[in-house]
Amino acid sequence: MNIQQVGLLVLMVIGGIAVLGSYVFGVKNQAGGTSLLWGGIPQAIRPVYTVSMLVAATGYFFVIYHVLFNLQPSAVKIFESLDYNVFFVVLALILIPSALWMPLTSVYVKSRSATLKFSIRIVLAVVGIASIAMAWALITLQPQSEGVFRYLAIYGSIYFAFHTAVLDGVVWSVLMP
Repeated sequence: MNIQQVGLLVLMVIGGIAVLGSYVFGVKNQAGGTSLLWGGIPQAIRPVYTVSMLVAATGYFFVIYHVLFNLQPSAVKIFESLDYNVFFVVLALILIPSALWMPLTSVYVKSRSATLKFSIRIVLAVVGIASIAMAWALITLQPQSEGVFRYLAIYGSIYFAFHTAVLDGVVWSVLMP
């Protein structure tokens, strides 16, 4: 691993702890249980949504594995002019807002503030757009690596982008009371 990969790994570990910590904090401090955090997602489709979350998370881990262990940072070109550092920006734009979503939602459930509702939608939009950028970066990455993990990372990133941009960014946001 070179210094860029180590730096990205550090970002992933700190960001991952922040996201998971925000979920633990949000669920623990949510009076009325986690059902309030589902927003307006109908009970009947919550199991499908849950499976989608697990598939998206699996796709995300394939992306991380591929970016950390299958790419040579000095050789990476994205969008013909960008380099490996794109992954720092994109992952920060996924992790930081993801760590903010649960605390904002927990506070919103208690206050129903229009400003918080708007902030939550912005947070989800940033994650969705960054997820789409991650998929696009992997698709346009040069040189193309070979092997199954390249395809798992690409397809995983596409599904992760679908879940974060469409299911979270649009469906959850629209159904949020």
